[in-house]
Parts: sequence; structure tokens; C-alpha cells
Amino acid sequence: MEKISELIAIPLGAVMDWCYGFLQNYGWAILLFTLISKIILLPISIWVQKNSIKMVEIQPAVNRIRAKYYGDADTIAEEQAKMYKEKGYHPMASLVPLFVQIVILMGVVAVIRARIAGGYTMNFLGFDLTLVPSEALGKMLIIPFAAAFSAAALCIAQNRSNVLQHEQSKLSQWGMSIFSVGLSLFLGFFVPGGIGLYWIASNLLAILQLYLLNLAIPPKKYVDYEELEASRRALSELDKLNAGQVISKEDKAREKADYKRFFSINNKHIVFYSERSGFYRYYQDLIEGLLKKTNVRIHYVTNDPKDQIFKIAENEPRILPYYISIKKMVTLMMRLECDICVMTTPDLENFYIKRSLMKKDIEYIYVPHDPSSMHMSFREHALDHFDTVFMTGPHIKQEIRASEKYYGTKEKTLVEFGYPLMDTLVEGFEQLPQGQTGPKQVLIAPSWQEDNLLDCVVDDLIGSLYSAGYRVIVRPHPEYAKRWPEKLNLLKERWADKEGERLVFEYDFSSGSSVYSSDLLITDWSGIGIEFGLATGKPVIFVNTKMKVENPNWEAIGITPQEIVLRSRLGRAIEKDEAGNAAAIADDLFTSFVQDGAGQLREQYFYHAGSHGLYGVRYLIGRLTHKNNKEN
Repeated sequence: MEKISELIAIPLGAVMDWCYGFLQNYGWAILLFTLISKIILLPISIWVQKNSIKMVEIQPAVNRIRAKYYGDADTIAEEQAKMYKEKGYHPMASLVPLFVQIVILMGVVAVIRARIAGGYTMNFLGFDLTLVPSEALGKMLIIPFAAAFSAAALCIAQNRSNVLQHEQSKLSQWGMSIFSVGLSLFLGFFVPGGIGLYWIASNLLAILQLYLLNLAIPPKKYVDYEELEASRRALSELDKLNAGQVISKEDKAREKADYKRFFSINNKHIVFYSERSGFYRYYQDLIEGLLKKTNVRIHYVTNDPKDQIFKIAENEPRILPYYISIKKMVTLMMRLECDICVMTTPDLENFYIKRSLMKKDIEYIYVPHDPSSMHMSFREHALDHFDTVFMTGPHIKQEIRASEKYYGTKEKTLVEFGYPLMDTLVEGFEQLPQGQTGPKQVLIAPSWQEDNLLDCVVDDLIGSLYSAGYRVIVRPHPEYAKRWPEKLNLLKERWADKEGERLVFEYDFSSGSSVYSSDLLITDWSGIGIEFGLATGKPVIFVNTKMKVENPNWEAIGITPQEIVLRSRLGRAIEKDEAGNAAAIADDLFTSFVQDGAGQLREQYFYHAGSHGLYGVRYLIGRLTHKNNKEN
């Protein structure tokens, strides 16, 4: 290392001596030398600036790749490498200035130490630059602190204005800043003052150079910051989904085995995909119908290791369940080979679930998991990439056809399916024993979107109802429970002294018993309000929180969503500031509310009420038969 330093010192020493000969003062010579080195290295700095802009320019596409192949590290690395090559981006370029800085610093150290050994006078503004601050102390201590200050100033400038560093995480920014300041402080203490002066000047000139380069080559001219932010949000949504899953070692091993088993089976005819336990109820009538009327095997993929499907499959060998985490689900779906894929998850192809890359003629079928509208409560184009949509009722047909016309998208196959869960809820309600004793039961069941009941007025609702003697069940949305468990824990802590027979927090989403056994429901814009009101004929209190609007252009479709129309027919809508008066409103509804007739409303809003998904089963059998005949 010493030999290398001596070699580097030869040309640098020549430049330093020229500066000294010109200025006759080693302090000023060091400053001039530093300026000359920045000018000589300017072409490299310009190249790095352009390369950094290129990185941020292509970052949206990189984020889209990470979202598209989420969880598949090998494919992400391969696709990124292709993009880097196509765009001419060099990932290691940002290290070049650091490497050059280290090389020059080594040379400068050798040059200055050689000049000190040669007995050169190195006084500058009252400082003896031959002294080491940690040994000389006194005013020489100004140099290490000035070095640290200059490093801090450079880090702040880079974090704010360096096109690449500005996009790094706060942790990376602060980590690098702390390291740089600490290194500068250490360097300033234990090397001669002349080296410290060089370091200070280098940092300050680097700040000036940064702003001059930004003026000459402005990043905003090349980077689409709106698209960058949109791509970040898409990736962030995936990270949030995956963050909600804490996977044990046992489940990881189980996932690996299930993933391998899934792809070891050829000729899969139908695959059901479920995000979590409890979603089986939306498939139950379809699966039971297929098992009864065909000999087909059901492949059921779930993101929940505790999904009820595993218990069900113990007694039905033709149901083959697989646990696959959200992260691994991305690659599974891209490799999928089957005839039909059934799912309740919208945004196929738009979000983390993609159509198969291996088999292009898979029929993707969307099955509704609530009776709400689709043109307002779903994102734009949420159903565009499905081949078939099972519809709950006539309103869905109007919405989809109007949306297809408005956006100019292809027509999908629409199946008059109905809403089998409603049939189950009705039967469960009708089987309840009459003349129940005890306090009336109120179910609080909100949605999970922004401004839902749990985030704004739940304490007011619980306090009012509990004080009035009602039995209260709080049933959070499954997505809320997955994303924000810490909020639910805080809620339970606040009511820990009341939790018991008259206050229950319910997390078993596989059971709907509390839905049809309650006397009154309180919700916001969740589809459960429609389910409860139409199944039981009992009143619903709808709290006017922020509307559940995923499509900001829904009004252009020209159809009033069902959840708005039914709000006044199923109970009463109240404002958030009335939540503290929930008990009095409930009292009034119990004495005055008369629904138009739950049975008639079900017939009006749902296809084939009471059929338990028979028409969906018939469609699936017909499609499986057609595909089988086509293959033969």
C-alpha cells in the first residue's frame, strides 16, 4: 500500500509543487491543488451525474419489474440486468468518485508527509499544517471539527440535491451521513493539518460542483417524478401485503413442499385462489356442486396457512389444498397451467397477480365476495383482464356493460350467478331459535378503507351502546386485522376492563353466526350492511364516513351504486358526530323501522335467490366439458 501511495504521489507532488511555486504558501497551494483536481476530474463527475439521472429515470420501470415479479429474486435480477444494458446504465458508476477520492487522498497524504519531512514551512492563517491536531491540541482542534462540519454540509446537500442519493431511503441517507462525518472527524484528528485542510476544501468544492452540475444537467428534465411516485406506491402496496404475513420456519418448509407438489401435478382442470381463511364461503356452493356432479379434482391455493380448507380437505380427497404465501403467489400464478382459474381478487394483471405466462388460454373467472357495486368500489379496469364475471344481480350487469362502453374495453362473459352467501345467511337466520332472552345484540362491522369506523368513531359507538345495556360485538374487516393488528390491540387495551359477555372482539372470519344472530348492524360503506339487511330484514345504521371510492371516475359510468340506493331502504344513515348517540338511534329503530320486505328485495337485487350457486356450477361444468372435448 505504501508503494502505491508513493507512485500516486509522484504526479500529484509535481502538481502540488507547481501550485506552491505559483503561490509561495503551502496552505494556498493545497487549496489550489484541490480546485485543479476537481477540474481535471470534471469529465468523470459529469459522467456520474448523467448515469445517476439515468438510474432515477428508469427507476419507475425497475419498480414495475419488482412489482410484476414480486418474490422472484432471480427473475427480477435478470430483468433489471436487461434493462440496465438496454438503457446504458452502469450500476457501479456511483462508486467511481469514491474510488478516485481515496486514490487522491492516499497521494495527498504521501505528498504532504514528504514535504513535512523535507522541512518545508507550512504555516497558513496562523495554523502550522505540519502538526497533528490530536497531539498539538489548542487551536489545531478547529481543523477536525471543520472537517466534520464540511462533511455534514456535503451530506445534507447530497441528500437534498443529488439526483440518486435523494431517492435513497432515509436510513441509507442518515447512515452514510453519520459514517462520513465520523470518518472526517477521525481523519482530521489523527493526520497532519495540511491533509485536514485538503479534506475540508474537497468537501466544500464538492457542494459547489453538485449545484453547478444540477444547473447544467437538470434531473427534472429527464425524470418523470409522478410516474416514479406511482411505481413506488404499487411496490409499497405489495410490501404492505407481504409485511402482514409472519411466516414461521415450519410454514416456510410447508410452503416449499406445497409449491413443489402443485407443479408436480399435470392436467389441472380448475384452480381456486383464496387470500385467506373465510373466503371459502364464497366458493363453498361452487366446490360442493362440482364435487357432487363431476369427478374433477379441486386445486385450492390459499395465502393463509390456517385456512379452513385444510380441515375440509381431510374429509374430501378430491380437494387438494396448498399453502402459498403472497410473495410466492406471484410466481405461482405466472407459471400456472390449468383450464379455469377462479378468484375473488380483482385487479388481475394490474396488481401483483398476473395472468399465466405459460398457458395463454386459461379462463379467469371473477367471483364476487360482496354484493356492492363494482364500478365505484373497485379500481378502474379492475375486471378488464378477466374472461368471465359471475354477477350477483342485474345492477352488476349494467355497471360492467356501461364501463366496457365508457372505457372501450372488450366485452366479458357475464354469468347470472347470484350471491350464494346470501342464501346461507338467510337459512342461518331462519334456523335461529325464536324468543331469545338477554340484551339485544349489536354488531359493529366496518370496512377497512380510509376513515373506517375503527379509525374514527368506534369508541363513541361502543361507549354509547355498552352504557345503554346492549351486547356489542366488534368484528373488524379481515384486511384491517391483517394490515393494522397493532391498532386492534390498542382498541382492545382501551376496553379491556369491559371485555366479556357484553363486549366481544371477534376475529373468526370463517364463521358468520354473529352476522345473522345480531339484532342490529352498524357499519360504514362495507358490503356487510347489504348482506345483513337483506338476509335478516333487521335494521342497519350506516355511518357516513368517507365513501369507499376506488374509482374516482365512477360517476361518468352513469349508474348510481347499489350501496347508495339501499342505504335508506335498509335502515338509517347518520353522520360521524352522531356516533355518541348510537344507543338512542338503535332504540328508535327497534320501535319504528319496518323494511320493505327482505324477500322481495333479495329477488329484486340478486339473481336466482335461494339457488345456492347452482347456475355457477352449471357454467363451470359446461366450460370444463367444452375444454375437455376441445383437447380430445
